[in-house]
Amino acid sequence: MRRMFVVLLLLAGASSGAFAQAFPSRPVTLIVTFPAGGPTDLAGRALAEATSKHLGQPVVVENRPGATGTLGAAALVNARPDGYTLSMIPVTVFRLPHMENVAFDPLRDIRYVIGVSGYVFAVVVRADAPWKTMAELLAHAKANPERINYGSHGVGSTVHLAMEELSAAQGVKLTHVPYKGSADMMTALLGGHIHVAVDSTGAVPHVAAGKARVLAVFTEKRVPFWPDVPTLLELGYGIVSTSPYGIGAPAATPPEVVKILHDAFKKGLEDPIHLKTLEKFNQPLWYKSSEEYAQWAREQFERERRLVERLGLSKKK
Repeated sequence: MRRMFVVLLLLAGASSGAFAQAFPSRPVTLIVTFPAGGPTDLAGRALAEATSKHLGQPVVVENRPGATGTLGAAALVNARPDGYTLSMIPVTVFRLPHMENVAFDPLRDIRYVIGVSGYVFAVVVRADAPWKTMAELLAHAKANPERINYGSHGVGSTVHLAMEELSAAQGVKLTHVPYKGSADMMTALLGGHIHVAVDSTGAVPHVAAGKARVLAVFTEKRVPFWPDVPTLLELGYGIVSTSPYGIGAPAATPPEVVKILHDAFKKGLEDPIHLKTLEKFNQPLWYKSSEEYAQWAREQFERERRLVERLGLSKKK
């Protein structure tokens, strides 16, 4: 019996090694959890294109927007753990389980492959808006409760919670208008349907074209892309908010396959195709190894729980 058990272990190891050597033998699908044509989608496609060169098989993007960017995580629960189905993992994956019932557990159902990038969130208004500073915007909002509406990437998104935190601290009441992604939100802003867009990459081309103005950014320090724009922190509002994202696979994906994916995506991250796209949309690189990303995920899940509780948004048990 003991010899048989050893033989089975050896066969399992040999089978796993053979599978890893054969991987990938067909295209890999990367679920991008935001709408096609938006900045995150374009960055995801640039990464997919760059990684394909190093993986030896095409990385095909599949868009699944909605549910505040968590549909990809839900898809991994039922996907075969063979490395051929991956998903972008935005920070909302760690937040939404504390707010509502979801079809996934971020600590149980996902194998974290690699950290990729993040966003520079900004308070954006039209170029012809009457507010030139955050102080002017907040003063107007205080004098006109619920008359100023702002767009976000969805209920429970990072910018939604950041603005709610800011509003509560400053004693103002804003009206929240959720969108599926940056493209829809910026279209609404430029069309005059909302007063403020709390956006990241989507605002960049419109600000460059003189159609929009940035009042403040949510980063801890000013960003080189907009050196003249103050942070909310330096303005005295005490708010810092970032939203890193990475790539995940189904939890049972073999470690050998995860390593192949990590190594190919790391080369894709550093490829000029991807780096130029990040630069174009004011996105910083946020590389984390598989182990570092998994550790960060565990810590972030707890940070999000505390934030949701502080804002009174925890789901009812």
